[in-house]
Amino acid sequence: MLQIGCQTYTWEMLGDRWSGGPDDLLDAIASAGYSGIEITDTMIGSYAGQPEAFGRALSARGLELAAFACASDSGYTEPDRLASDLAMIDRTLDFVAAFPGAVLSLGSATVMSPGDREGKFAAAAELYNAAAELGEKAGVPVAVHPSSHHNTLLFSRADYDRLFALTDPIRLGWVPDTGHILRGGMDILDTLITYRDRIRYLHLKDVDAAGNWRMLGSGICDTRAVVEIVTASPNFNGWLVLEEESDVAAADPAKAVRTNRETMRALLA
Repeated sequence: MLQIGCQTYTWEMLGDRWSGGPDDLLDAIASAGYSGIEITDTMIGSYAGQPEAFGRALSARGLELAAFACASDSGYTEPDRLASDLAMIDRTLDFVAAFPGAVLSLGSATVMSPGDREGKFAAAAELYNAAAELGEKAGVPVAVHPSSHHNTLLFSRADYDRLFALTDPIRLGWVPDTGHILRGGMDILDTLITYRDRIRYLHLKDVDAAGNWRMLGSGICDTRAVVEIVTASPNFNGWLVLEEESDVAAADPAKAVRTNRETMRALLA
């Protein structure tokens, strides 16, 4: 059964313009009609290290934790940060393990210092593979979420191909993001089909032909075709997570996520 979740980056991208807390996010997402949430390590706020309390907050609003996303200022590409990054991921897995079925999503490998790209790929692959092993021991699925943001190492199809060639195809999953794939100039349907076995859940958002963020259904993403491929993928867990980064969302995040939920309801009708 398909379940529709909401990613909290819609608020996180506002930076200092957002002064609310995690309960405000949960209230907005629940009232918009979502059944789940993907929250980030930045937005978990006062619930950090308190899975029981967060579980109660979710249950009170009829929400589930679909995924927990975490990143590092190492960009996961600095070899001397491997041990500290894995220690952070291990602690995060303890939190996520309290929510059966939830996925730990690791942020996109990002270039943070000078150096050859092949070395960056090797460092990222080592981190992702080791994190996936930790996840297996903790009983938590681990997946990588490539992005198209500044200095990402994972922008083009060649970048995806390189990373996936270096990582464990069984342990390490993938969170495809329609907006980032399209901004990378890829054939989105071919990319999804090629790596369908790695798909754990899906990030849905939209862009125009120039790569500018647009509200879901207002850009070039063939959402129906994407959903058809993803839902037929063997390791897909049922979650479609809507994430919104457009100027409309920046002006009113709660309204934007509500609109996207309505759009998704119509698309799946």
